[in-house]
Amino acid sequence: MPITIPADLPAHDVLAREGVMVLSDMQAARQDIRPLRIGLLNLMPKKIQTETQFARLIGSTPLQIDFHLIRMSEHRARNTSAAHMEAFYRPFEEVRGERFDGLIITGAPIEHLPFEEVTYIDELREIFEWTQTHVHATFGVCWGGMAMINHFHGVEKHMLGEKAFGCFRHRNLDPTSPYLRGFSDDCIIPVSRWTEMRQAEIDAVPALRTLLGSPQVGPCLIEDAGHGALYLFNHLEYDSDTLRDEYERDLAAGIPARMPVNYFPDDDPTRPPLNRWRSHAHLLYGNWLNQIYQTTPYDISQIGR
Repeated sequence: MPITIPADLPAHDVLAREGVMVLSDMQAARQDIRPLRIGLLNLMPKKIQTETQFARLIGSTPLQIDFHLIRMSEHRARNTSAAHMEAFYRPFEEVRGERFDGLIITGAPIEHLPFEEVTYIDELREIFEWTQTHVHATFGVCWGGMAMINHFHGVEKHMLGEKAFGCFRHRNLDPTSPYLRGFSDDCIIPVSRWTEMRQAEIDAVPALRTLLGSPQVGPCLIEDAGHGALYLFNHLEYDSDTLRDEYERDLAAGIPARMPVNYFPDDDPTRPPLNRWRSHAHLLYGNWLNQIYQTTPYDISQIGR
């Protein structure tokens, strides 16, 4: 089954060329089923790249997805055109009265700031609380996940001495979890961050359950069943060349940049990287959507009640 997105959203043509089934709003209206309403609160500067990456993953399951793009009400994007934001995004203020089967909250390039210094942190904390009454399941990614786990449990993020950057092997710590159905005993996951959450501090919170972790870069996927949330600190949604683009961007800007670990074949940046995480990315997001489908109320107005 397809994902429903506007026909003129840039992701529409990209995904169609890749073989992902996409429907326009008019086509979807003719189908007599209730699609899952999934929102993306996009905090990343490259909005189009990020919305395409997540639409690709959630649009590849047998379920029909009604995809909604959401932005912070006051914060203005500086790296995406105002016309794109006006055409495809709605501010949180406009959707606060609506209900969603799922919500993805992305990372943001502000991890060097303490949470309380982020300009939109008050509204973001309001959104975290709103998810408890208006969203069936929430997925916080990278900084978004760190901010959520800090809000609900007080777990702090810590600055790293150097950037965790590359493709790292992660262990499947809970093979019986429905979110890890089909996962190998270990898997490769892209990492790009200057901060970390520490396993001992997560373990100190009984309500949290670590599903994926790495000896090199720490906890990765955390389940918070009491808040209907998953927190993913790394980037399964990345395209094959995303880490390469970050590396070349830093070099071009004169920023000292370490080559991403275990990424380029034979550590040769002239060779195209191989994507070794795509299958697990589709598994994780497909399993998340499957859990939503099995547990969300058919009457969407009953979410949160």
